Parts: sequence; C-alpha cells; structure tokens
Amino acid sequence: MLLPLLDVLQSVPILSYLPVAVLGLTAFLPERLAVELASIFLIFTSQAWNLTFAWYQSLITIPGELREASIIFRFHPYLRFRTLELPFAAIHLIWNSMMSWAGGWFFLMAAEMFTVGARDFRLPGLGSYLQEAANRGDTRALGWGLATLVVLIVALDQLVWRPLLAWAERFKLEMVESEIQASSWFYEALKGSRVRSSLWRSFAALDQWLSMRSLRRSVTAKGKNRKLSHSMFYGLAVFFGVLLVFGAAWAGKFLFSLPGSYWLLIAEGAGATALRVAAALVISVLWTVPVGLLVGLNPRVASWIQPAVQIAASIPATALFPILVLGLLHLPFGLNLGAVLLMLAGSQWYILFNVIAGARTIPQDLKNTALLLGLSWKQRWRILYLPALFPYLVTGAITASGGAWNASIVAEYVHFGGQRLGTVGLGALIAQATERGHYVLLFAATLTMSVVVVILNRVLWRRLYRLSEARYKLG
Repeated sequence: MLLPLLDVLQSVPILSYLPVAVLGLTAFLPERLAVELASIFLIFTSQAWNLTFAWYQSLITIPGELREASIIFRFHPYLRFRTLELPFAAIHLIWNSMMSWAGGWFFLMAAEMFTVGARDFRLPGLGSYLQEAANRGDTRALGWGLATLVVLIVALDQLVWRPLLAWAERFKLEMVESEIQASSWFYEALKGSRVRSSLWRSFAALDQWLSMRSLRRSVTAKGKNRKLSHSMFYGLAVFFGVLLVFGAAWAGKFLFSLPGSYWLLIAEGAGATALRVAAALVISVLWTVPVGLLVGLNPRVASWIQPAVQIAASIPATALFPILVLGLLHLPFGLNLGAVLLMLAGSQWYILFNVIAGARTIPQDLKNTALLLGLSWKQRWRILYLPALFPYLVTGAITASGGAWNASIVAEYVHFGGQRLGTVGLGALIAQATERGHYVLLFAATLTMSVVVVILNRVLWRRLYRLSEARYKLG
C-alpha cells in the first residue's frame, strides 16, 4: 500500500501541491502564517521522498545473518531499530540527508515566491531575493545572493555534515578497519567537550525511556499483535478503498470538463518531458558513477570534492538558468537543450550522493581480498564495485528520475527580465496552469505525470529493487 503511494507523492511536482497547500491553509489561518507553512511544506516535498527510499533500500539489503541474530536474541522493535537497522543505514541516510538539503535549496526560489491565480505571494528569504534578482536581470544582486548561499553551504558542511560522516565511520560493516577514515576538525573538537557530554546524557536518557517503553509494549501485546495488525491492515484497506472510489468519481467528473485539445497538449507534453528525463538520467549515470566511486573509496579526495559537490548541488540552478537560456536561444535546440541541462542539475546529484554512500559502505576486507587476488581494475569493477553499488544506484536513479520530472516545472517555463519563455512539456503546462489559476488543466497534467512515473516505477525500478534485494546485498 505504501510503495505505490510513495511513487505518486514523489512524482507530484511541488507547484502542483502549491494551490492545495496555500488555499487550504489560508482558509483557516492568517495569510502570512499560512504562506510560511505552505512554503515549508513545499520544501518538505522536495526532501522527504529521497530519504524514504534510502531508508527502504537500507532495510531490504540488511544481511540475512544479522536479521536472524536479532530474531534469535529476541530484540524488541526499538532495540532492533537502534542496534541493527539505524546503524546499518546511517551512512546512507547521512549522504541522502545532504542531498535532501541540497534539494531544498534547489527549489527555494519556487517555495518563497509564487503566484496562484491572481494572487502573488512573497516571503522574505534568500530564495525570494534570488528570484526577484533573476526577474529583474540584476546579475550583481544575483551574485551577492549566490555568494551568501555558498557561505551557508560551506558552514553546514564543516559544522554538520562532515562531523556526522566522521561519526558514522563506526557503523561500516567490515572485519578490517579502513586505512583512511573520514575526519572532521569540528568533530574532534567536540569529542571531549561539555556540550557533547550533555547531549550524550540527554540522548542516553531518551534512549533508555524508549527502550523500556518498547519492551513493555512488546510484552503486553505479544498475544494479540497478529490479530491487531490484521484488523488494522483490513481497516486501512477499506478506508483507502472507499476514499479511492470517491476520489476517482470526483476526478472523473472534474476531468471530463477539460476539452479534448488540452488532452492532446498533455499527451504531447508527456512524451517530450519523458524524453528529456531519460536524456538527463543517462548523462547523470555516465559521469556520477565513476566520480562517486572515486570519492567514496578515498576520503582524502572526498574532503576536497565533498564541499564542491554540496555547493554545486545546492545552488538553485533556477537562479542562473535564465541567463543560460538567453545564451542558448540562438543554438539549434535552444530551450529544449536548456531544459535538459536544468533537469540534469536537478537530478544528477541524487545518483552521485547515493553512489558515494554505496562506495563508503564497501567493507575494507573485501577490498583487501580483491587486491590480494591480483584482480585488475576491470575485474574489481565487475566483481566487487558494481554489485556493491547496485542497490544504491537503483535508489539514486529512482529519486533522480523523480527529481528530473519535478525539475521540468522550472526547466520548461522560464521568467527572466520580464520575459516568459516556454517549450513543449508537462512541466511547462503545470507551471502555466498554476500561474493562470487553471486548476482543471493543473490537475489533469499532474495526474498524467503521476501515472507515467508510477508506471515507470512499477515496470522498471521495482524490478531492479527486487533484484538488488535478492542478489546484491551482503550476506
């Protein structure tokens, strides 16, 4: 039930959430508060699905012997989560958290300054500042805004992400300690500090309370867990079934009011956007896999490349894109080429961060064994690296695909210096429908995009997930 729902939620562009979030919240909250909450919600929709799929991929690739050990020792749910599931997924979750932050920065401009019908909403913030500078064509203001963003990204890298990666080294699944460990000056400074001791005591108390609570619940509910889970499942199934029937009836009545000419535009736009997404995905895989493997296998290289990658992934390409488009308009493919480039900017980092996480989790003993056997680089790639990276590559590809479809709303319809430039595509239709308040067209285009993405996920990505679970996990 949840995976198809996640497929749909991931495929819905943030601008499609926009009217529902803004109009729904302004109906019962003060406008300023409602718009702030709507902006947070929109940024959330650009971050959550990536982490969800990363967690799911980690759970299905936990080695079988570790799961069996947790069953033999009768771990209650929280103890299993704390000692097995969370540590196993830690490195993957941290890298994908970095990617989610970058995704939030990427859509910052769309989330802080937007138009719904005749209403224009603007929030104070770096995103709205960059958007206003781009609309006016003020390259100097744009430069100052991007410089501020770079300073924030570097500070986060040094004070948050790098310490977390250094701390997560303890969770690598290996028999031999790696020769080169990730390091952080801030993490070393915190090790003996009072701040760390205070935080540790707080977390230890919370951990003990959660552990005891989970133990009591598992003991008291031991005899009726199966019955309760079955009743909850059937209850939820009936609820969602009824909801689906009523939703389908309402949607059908809503969609039949759309003229046939619009459906032809939607079909044409879906085909054009799908081709651009496929092109962006292929280009992403070609360069991110070798670079991600290099960064993941060598923390010294990562210490230099990681901040640069975070900056490149976090800078809203939508701020620079209009300037790029003006230069591309005179080339043969014009805005179509520009749209592919912006989709690439919105999707390639998902694959890169997941490949780096996968490379960081390759056990050192397996790398040493490959060297002792005298395997060539080509043999190591085929026998060790590609199988180890496969589950992470699938997760990166599925989230990159969703990111590319989402990026189409800003890639296919551009504002710069008072000009509006658009090309054929679902993203352009959604952006135009949102701007004009044409909610029937917005719903139809969003539904089409969701259906296309769900079909791709069911036919392609889910099969690859099952393959990674069956053949490409440790143990």
